[in-house]
Amino acid sequence: RVELVESGGASVQTGGSLSVSCSVSGYTYDTYCMGWFRQAPGKEREGVAALDSDGNEIYVDSVKGRFTISKDNTEKVLTLQMNSLKPEDTGMYYCAARSSPPFVGGYCSARPSLFGYWGQGTQVTVAS
Repeated sequence: RVELVESGGASVQTGGSLSVSCSVSGYTYDTYCMGWFRQAPGKEREGVAALDSDGNEIYVDSVKGRFTISKDNTEKVLTLQMNSLKPEDTGMYYCAARSSPPFVGGYCSARPSLFGYWGQGTQVTVAS
């Protein structure tokens, strides 16, 4: 069974940096599309970034140039490095993996509805 466990959430000041990680287990597909999502109180969950096994990275406009998604395939850890954080980046951050192929060749995106495996989330708070 696929299990995703996030960690690293914290409270930081505006302009600061933070890295959140997601430990992945039980994922048996040879290819993948995994991503990071966030949800602020009273708002819908939104995609932040996604990464496929061909190395293609997808970012929403609001985080381009500030966030970087990566995956250590040996350690099976998905990471989101967040720099120049803003108060509007505050939210519960979730990692997720798509459960239905294809995952590569342009099929990976940061649309939450396309992802079937989810972690429990880690809280990121950016103070102004």
